[in-house]
Amino acid sequence: MYEEFFSFKKKPFELVPDPDFIYLSRSHKKAITYLDYGIRERAGFLLLTGDVGSGKTTLIRDLIGKKYERAVLAKVFNTRVSVEQLLSMINDDFGLKADGKDKVALLRDLNDFLLEQYAAGNHPILIIDEAQNLEAGLLEEVRLLSNLESSHNKLLQIILVGQPELRETMASPGLMQLRQRISVSCHLHALGPAETAAYIRHRLEVAGNRDAVSFDEQALDQIFRFSRGIPRLVNIICDFLMLAAFADETRVITEEMTREVAQDLDFERTYWGTAAPASPREPDAPRPAAGVEALERIERRLDAIDVELGARLEGALTGVEQGMQRMQAEFSGRIGQQDRQVAELGEKVETVSCAIEGLVLSPPARPAAVGFARRLMGFGMGGKK
Repeated sequence: MYEEFFSFKKKPFELVPDPDFIYLSRSHKKAITYLDYGIRERAGFLLLTGDVGSGKTTLIRDLIGKKYERAVLAKVFNTRVSVEQLLSMINDDFGLKADGKDKVALLRDLNDFLLEQYAAGNHPILIIDEAQNLEAGLLEEVRLLSNLESSHNKLLQIILVGQPELRETMASPGLMQLRQRISVSCHLHALGPAETAAYIRHRLEVAGNRDAVSFDEQALDQIFRFSRGIPRLVNIICDFLMLAAFADETRVITEEMTREVAQDLDFERTYWGTAAPASPREPDAPRPAAGVEALERIERRLDAIDVELGARLEGALTGVEQGMQRMQAEFSGRIGQQDRQVAELGEKVETVSCAIEGLVLSPPARPAAVGFARRLMGFGMGGKK
């Protein structure tokens, strides 16, 4: 909606995980370094945790996008499943037929596939996202997959990605063997105040216009306060702030605008389950639905744009119509001139015909008759006769 107004190539604060926008904070740099090392060294289990919206999936997609040499990837994002369903999804993502097969057949097919990949020199990697939803029994089944091995190497590397609760589940006594197999473990922490400001500027730059808007220091403080440094929540606030700036036709984001957006979204109650912060509005004034004021301003702005575009279109059509009329008049003039030239040529031809018919063209007289005809036609002027 506002991309053209701010000269963006794409929206800077989309919620979908996009590796192009990845911002490497201190903890993100550490995590990506550890994971990259673990993958390249073919370590056993890798573990990545972080709060909701901290950038885990974006980080994993960035790793996938690097296309490790000879890596063969399978990704599982739905983890509220049974053992058979999990194995079916793993086999299916590796390109194996899984429909109608039981656990034994699925494991046999997977083991055969991994042996083939090992023989070909390939590196199969399984990424399980939202792993905090896996129950202890299912995590133990995942551990057993790591027992698929040749006489020298593990056949499958597994990356577990999840929220902090995953660590709590893995702390249970029954999962000690899984914990002992974790070779690389890292956690994504929330952004600090300075990192939050740098994160916002980074996304504006990747979107195509770092200077599209300016955030005053108080606005940045409020964004950090409400989001608590969680990238996804920063995106939600900033996306609404860009809409508000577009509606107001301004390029400065202020503290007041940030507070209004947070109140319109009932941010703290909606995203943190706590009471909303103090509001600059009158205490008894009714609270608008989330984003209502911003959307109303946007509607007014769009109406104005429609009127402006309509006027421009009408002017353009008038200019085109006038141009066509001029072209038609010019074309008609040229046609008339050609008609006159054709008429003159016809008169000359008729005159020549009459002259020739009036001559007795004996052999001696023919050259004179031809010369006479050429003179009538206007030929040979200034040339040979």
